[in-house]
Amino acid sequence: MIRAYAHAVVTATTLEGKLAGFSGDDVADADPPLRLAAPGRPPELAIVAGREARVPPLQGMRDPAQRARILHALANHELQAIELFAWALLAYPDAPAPFRTGLLAILADEQRHLQLYCDRLAAHGASFGAYPVTGHFWNKLDHLAGPAEFVCAMALTFENANLDFAGDYAAAARAAGDEATALVLDRVHDDEIRHVHFGWVWLRRFTGGADMWQAYLDHVKFPLGPRRARGVRFDREARRRAGFDEAFIDALEAIEPKRPNGQPR
Repeated sequence: MIRAYAHAVVTATTLEGKLAGFSGDDVADADPPLRLAAPGRPPELAIVAGREARVPPLQGMRDPAQRARILHALANHELQAIELFAWALLAYPDAPAPFRTGLLAILADEQRHLQLYCDRLAAHGASFGAYPVTGHFWNKLDHLAGPAEFVCAMALTFENANLDFAGDYAAAARAAGDEATALVLDRVHDDEIRHVHFGWVWLRRFTGGADMWQAYLDHVKFPLGPRRARGVRFDREARRRAGFDEAFIDALEAIEPKRPNGQPR
């Protein structure tokens, strides 16, 4: 049953539980919405305040020790995505079946990404849980009132920004001579295009989508929004591949990117 599976993933207290696959084929759920307030975690992956989990800047990819810390932070993004896509299956039982099927497919992609990052951590002599992790995505539950808000926050903000970040990290890893890490980031980048496309398609369906930029602004909550949906370098072609119209791309490219603390990137 999809509800039991999604609940088990969110509340799992082992990494194996977070990575467990769904063996069924029915995404229907007749139970009321369930909005879990926090995930289960093994002790080494307990969520801490952001100030306790500093991550090196992009330039740190040149140093294998700092690269391991960056990979650890990227793995944590994937863990939170796994949990929140499972969370959405619990929170929106009345959403259309194709939407729920898409959530499940993306969840499986995020699980694969997490495993890839864990493998790269091992190659750097580290393990997932070696460094503190934040709950940045989990801190945004109040942004996820319904499916339209969910795709605006997760797909069209966080994953949209990763169309830039994953490419930047891949280039930095390649420049540092770490082709294996670069290839993982290339894979993540390509998968993110599909995930962002999913968000685009479903925002259009949920809202009618006559003006997609306005639809996005109407369903994303500050401090999320367009300033958090891009990096300093803007991958315009990736947005085209994700299905964005040119007006949306132009509007997003014109926005100054900001960090979570509100400072320019």
